[in-house]
Amino acid sequence: MTNWRAVIIGFLVATVLGLFGLVIPGVGQLAAGLLGGFVAGYMAGGGLGRGFWHGLLAGALGGIIGGLLIALLVALSGWAFGPLGGAISGATGFGILLIAVLISLVMALESAIAGAVGGVLNPDRPDYSRRDPY
Repeated sequence: MTNWRAVIIGFLVATVLGLFGLVIPGVGQLAAGLLGGFVAGYMAGGGLGRGFWHGLLAGALGGIIGGLLIALLVALSGWAFGPLGGAISGATGFGILLIAVLISLVMALESAIAGAVGGVLNPDRPDYSRRDPY
């Protein structure tokens, strides 16, 4: 089961550090992706595979959200050209979304590897079946 809290926190860490990483192009983005994936994997715990999965999701989330926004913008802008323009831009927007998802998954591999390291360093998977009322 995916720990979405770990994924979102890892995504936020990568995003905030990525903004500061603009000062050092390339190195800053790489470090931000690695650290965000590590945080997601460590928070999720549970070993190599679970850390890999959560790091991958945290790293890919930004690309997927960005691709979705660009695809919606392209699809909606086509309505200015009538029904045919709407159909063409809708198909184009869908293509842009698919390409953005594929690219973001490939680029998220660094976060996934760092997440796997984080998952190995925190092998204790939290037990969600028992809730502490306090």
